[in-house]
Amino acid sequence: MQTQDNSGKIIKSIRPSRIVWPIIIGIGFSVYMLYHEYQPGSLNVLQLSYKTAFWIAVSLMLMVMRDVCYMYRIRLLSNHKLTWRKAFSVIMLWEFTSAITPSAIGGTSVAIFFLSKEGIRIGRSTALVMVTSFLDELFFIIAFPAVLIFIGRTDIFGFGMDAAENLPWYKNQFMIFALTGYGLKFLYTVVLTYGLFVNPRGLKFLLLWIFKLPIIRKWRPDANESGSDLINTSNEFKQWPLKKWFKAFAATSVSWISRYWVVNTIIISFFGFSFIDFDGHALVFGKQLVMWIMMIISPTPGGSGFAEYVFKEFLAGIVPVGTGVAMAFVWRAISYYPYLFIGGVLVPRWIRKHFIKR
Repeated sequence: MQTQDNSGKIIKSIRPSRIVWPIIIGIGFSVYMLYHEYQPGSLNVLQLSYKTAFWIAVSLMLMVMRDVCYMYRIRLLSNHKLTWRKAFSVIMLWEFTSAITPSAIGGTSVAIFFLSKEGIRIGRSTALVMVTSFLDELFFIIAFPAVLIFIGRTDIFGFGMDAAENLPWYKNQFMIFALTGYGLKFLYTVVLTYGLFVNPRGLKFLLLWIFKLPIIRKWRPDANESGSDLINTSNEFKQWPLKKWFKAFAATSVSWISRYWVVNTIIISFFGFSFIDFDGHALVFGKQLVMWIMMIISPTPGGSGFAEYVFKEFLAGIVPVGTGVAMAFVWRAISYYPYLFIGGVLVPRWIRKHFIKR
């Protein structure tokens, strides 16, 4: 087996055996919450019919649409140097890494490694990942205030059984928490925008300064080359026509909206289309923006356990009492666990393809 300098550590960090802990934590916590929340007959309100199967299929299709949009975006950003097959591998490995690492860490740094192994130079890979991050954060920065204005209510920040309470903003700790998170995201986006589109040489300088550290100093020449690639790629993106940026941002928006609408379709599948009105669906959609901020701080792999708890508490007052845990499990079964199993199958094949030379 042939590996590059730090490939061994990265491969070890994405080994398929790491899917065990997220599954144990997620399912274990769901069982624990269900044991404490369950009331005799509470699950009888869940409708199980052909309509349920149809809307669950819609939920799965929304997740497929999300991934297809991500694949389209990464191909667009690479000027179609990535084939659809390679784009599929990169996105699935990226999602798998995010699913087995704490939410605060995610799979962004490892995504650079995946792209480089698919034929994209390290510096360009770094720029591509930074642009995807920029587009994701830009969507959130625009969507969050838009949703607040559109919904026009503070119970979007409601948590637990007091979800319906209309507290002043300064007394609502979750609103303050969300606004703080939004401010940090906004600041991060400003810094990212400056580094990518205004002063990429500053990013190269920072990269070379980091590689002065004794433990990684031997890779400084490679970092210098990567920094030059990053500058060239940045200049390329600055010359992109508006049409391409529109396509990239549209793909980003559709991917995130598809992910958020999964919860709405799950509610429809078990309670019927008329269970909540249009305003109710908008509220559920908006709550997921707040949920996303809270899940970022989760110390568990992929937010396992924490995500189920937050989901149940945020939907309290919307879905019938005693059904929140079951809904959370279905949500994770559609939007999270598939990436663990796809990654578990894909990682060994990908490693054999790129690191085992016969």
